[in-house]
Parts: sequence; structure tokens; C-alpha cells
Amino acid sequence: MTRTTPPTLVAVAHGSPDPRAQHSVRALVRLVRALRPGLRVELGHLESDEPLLGDTLAKLRGRAVLVPLLFSRGYHLKRDLPAVAARAEARGGPRTVTAACLGPHPLLAEALHSRLLEAGWAAAPGTAVVLAAAGSLDPESAAGTQHTADLLAARLGGVPVVPAYASAARPTVAEAVAGLRERGHAADDIALASCFVAPGLFAARCQRDAPGRVVAAPLGAHPALARLLLHRYDQAVAASPAPRQPLEAAL
Repeated sequence: MTRTTPPTLVAVAHGSPDPRAQHSVRALVRLVRALRPGLRVELGHLESDEPLLGDTLAKLRGRAVLVPLLFSRGYHLKRDLPAVAARAEARGGPRTVTAACLGPHPLLAEALHSRLLEAGWAAAPGTAVVLAAAGSLDPESAAGTQHTADLLAARLGGVPVVPAYASAARPTVAEAVAGLRERGHAADDIALASCFVAPGLFAARCQRDAPGRVVAAPLGAHPALARLLLHRYDQAVAASPAPRQPLEAAL
């Protein structure tokens, strides 16, 4: 019996005009390749950066698993990504399945916690965290971000973690900080966790409004995030039908 080639893992990034974003995303993809030697791992962007997802898929055949570098289910995951994949398949590209978004998951909470520690965070009475995310009008996206905040709060030993958004949803970081201060938290005791893969406009906007000294960097090529990409890939492969084999290969 012949062994089938595993589907290509295609990491799907949003894309950003900020040149640092592509550097971070490519570093993450390199780490994923290093963790799973022999697995073909490619990168595609929904907009702004190259290669665009459609161009990446046009070069592939067989099967591919699209792993969105998105932390909750919103418009990009539900509309943009399926549309690009369908066009590529109609033009002879690979058969694709889309993996779940990266959040919520304990590995995401691990990466967020790690970046907070790197920024100097330490648990103490009165501390709190604002979890900054991109934001979406989709209520499912907000629910996912809240779940991630709950996972991070549990990992931090019950420290309050409040979601906040750079766009589309409320509260903003400034509003979340104001709410925590009304509850008695001092500005210097409020840290910012960045639920972004890479630097860019949204991450910078949230960091600008952070009041305290602890401002975590975007997740980038964090080992826990790379493991999470592979976990989502494995889940999607396990849930998808096995490819048909030629009769002579099955005998």
C-alpha cells in the first residue's frame, strides 16, 4: 500500500502595509517548518503583502489545509478566505479545507502569557490585563476573544483580563483601561497583552493607548503559536475525508 502525501499547510495571514508584519509572519512559518520537517508549508496573504493567497494556491496541486492566522471567527474567515479558495480550486488549484482559527485555545493563552512575562509583567495585588485584539462586527468573533481572555485570566491565576479592540468592536483599549481604573486599578498596574500575530496599524494603535509600563509585543514566531498552527492543521486533516487511492495502490 502506498503512502499518500500529506496536504500542504498554507498559513493564511491578513497582510499589512507595515514591513515588520511580513518579517514576523515569515519567521513564524519558518518555525512551523522546523517543527514538522517533511511537511510542505506555504504562506499566502488575504491582502497587502505578497504572495497573495490566490497566487500561492495557483502553484499548488493535490490537497491543502488553510490555517488562518486569525484569532476568532469573523468576516475574513467566513467570507474572504472561502471565496479565494473556491476561485483557486475552480481554476485547477488544490482541493482545500480550512482549519479552525487560532483562538481560543490554551496554547494561545500560553503565548500571550509568555509575551507578558517578556515585557516585565508580574502578578501582584491590583494588577489587571487588557487583551488587545483586532475587532469585528461579528458577535462570534467577540465571543471567541472573550473566551481567550478567560483562558488567559485562568493562566494568570485569576488576574482580571478585559478584551479590547482596535477596530469595529467596543470597548477600545482606552475604554477598557478607564473601566479598570473605575474598579480601582492604578494605571501602572494595567498591562497590555497583544493578540496580534505581527506589528501593524492595529497593534500600534492598541499599544499607544496602553497606560502602564508593561506592553507585550505581538506574538510573532512564538513556539506555542507555531505548535498551535500545527495542531489546527492536524485537526483539519483528521476531520477531512481520506483521499481515494488508485486501485493498484490499494492492492
